[in-house]
Amino acid sequence: MELSGLHLLLTYQCTFECNHCFTWGSPWQNGTLTLSDIRLILQQARELGGIEWIYFEGGEPFLYYATLVKGVEMAGRAGFKVGLVSNAYWATSIEDAEEWLRPLAPWLGDLSVSSDLFHYSEKLSLQAQNACAAAETLIIPIGMISIAQPEGESRGERGKLPPGESAVQYRGRAAARLASDVPWQAWDELRECPHEDLRDPGRVHLDPLGNIHICQGITLGNIHRLSLAKICQHYDPDQHPIAGPLLAGGPAELATRYQIPHADGFADACHFCYTARLALRSRFPEILLPDQMYGIYQQ
Repeated sequence: MELSGLHLLLTYQCTFECNHCFTWGSPWQNGTLTLSDIRLILQQARELGGIEWIYFEGGEPFLYYATLVKGVEMAGRAGFKVGLVSNAYWATSIEDAEEWLRPLAPWLGDLSVSSDLFHYSEKLSLQAQNACAAAETLIIPIGMISIAQPEGESRGERGKLPPGESAVQYRGRAAARLASDVPWQAWDELRECPHEDLRDPGRVHLDPLGNIHICQGITLGNIHRLSLAKICQHYDPDQHPIAGPLLAGGPAELATRYQIPHADGFADACHFCYTARLALRSRFPEILLPDQMYGIYQQ
């Protein structure tokens, strides 16, 4: 497996508790990378070779601002292109947003701001507008991440979305809270993973506990036990207990192979896969983790 991108979940904690969130981000979540963790990650990324981009995500990474600023600088000085994903809660005015972004500006090659009706009372929030204006002043490339409401999907033809908006993927909290809002598809039609390249992903997520996720909640190993290079070297997609069945026939194959009782239909492939994985957690406790990705908050 060859990687060009590494997406660091700086923290599972978030200012919001959005219904569509893959990672169950919440003010009540815990788990945060330290500067020592980030140094280890960057060292292992250099040793692996081939990685161009390091992204800082969450949760909401600005909640641990000092660690974020130093981590972004460390990644930039190490020669990586650096990206950042945020809900821009901190952009209470353009002037304030500039001050938040100024220490990051020399290193950022991309700033992605989440703004939609899951986060705010309007699709393009005042905070997002302030962040965009500040980023333009500081010459930081900026883009928007906007997720459509599931009610809009259910009223129209599936796959028809407003310009600039992406559809909900019904995994994580979305599987628990939003799946009932849309028409369901027959379970035996869900025979592929439409959103992740499980054979050659190009990028993976690394969570605050050191777990490498090929998809949120499906792990390949932990960098505190095995180096990133060895995790990539040892990954055999067809033999992986979860990725293998998904590659062979999507969530329908995953449920069939492990004889998991299931409903007649699901909101989408992610919904079926996530539901099947919940049933398999006790069987594959070293792969389907951590608890945070499955809505179990740690004290």
